[in-house]
Amino acid sequence: MRYFVTLSYDGTRYHGWQIQPNGVSVQEKLQEALSTLLREPVTVTGAGRTDAGVHARMMVAHFDLPSFHDGMLDGKQLAYKLNRLLPYDIAVSKVEAVSDDMHARFSAKSRMYRYYVHTTKNPFQKAYSCEIHYPLDFSMMNEAARLLMTYEDFGAFCKSGADVKTTLCNVTNAVWVQTSATTWYFEIRANRFLRNMVRAVVGTLIEVGRGRLSLEDFKLVIEGKQRSDAGESMPGNALFLEDIVY
Repeated sequence: MRYFVTLSYDGTRYHGWQIQPNGVSVQEKLQEALSTLLREPVTVTGAGRTDAGVHARMMVAHFDLPSFHDGMLDGKQLAYKLNRLLPYDIAVSKVEAVSDDMHARFSAKSRMYRYYVHTTKNPFQKAYSCEIHYPLDFSMMNEAARLLMTYEDFGAFCKSGADVKTTLCNVTNAVWVQTSATTWYFEIRANRFLRNMVRAVVGTLIEVGRGRLSLEDFKLVIEGKQRSDAGESMPGNALFLEDIVY
């Protein structure tokens, strides 16, 4: 029997979602809690990986149990117990049975991320938003963002040396949204994302906003498919995985 776990987490204390040999991960903590409660080793598969320090308002993972567990697992009760056992910065909202052909990663139709920035010093935003001290032309950044939806190959924004079979992605939305006089977020939705892609895209858009790259330069960065031509990777603490659609 297969089950989906929907959870959220503050990634500050973790070396990303995926289990690492030299650091604590969210996947590790979830597997440990499930294995303890179900009294047998449990392996979970996530909808994707988030890097060190990156947060998720919505992550989905699946796990399988042998057939003798059928009809015995109470999703609501398991979610309650998981929340009692998991650290304070990981919260489970739902555990539900799904068909065996559902896969947390491969059945997902799209994911949506947001990257948060603020333009004045604010002690209550610093942990989850990137503080930027130079003027930015957000209208020009939005023009550049719209160009992302006209391309398919995003090799320019893939972490160097990443083990990926393809750098093709279908970006269906990319926009900067203002939430106050001094706060913005960049929202991007796609069927899949490359490693480090969102933070590299944001870093390159900020180069456009600072006047260091023109729209034509931005196109050339994408078409060149070279990570070294794109902007810097922005800090992970301001990035959130916000939504996954199945």
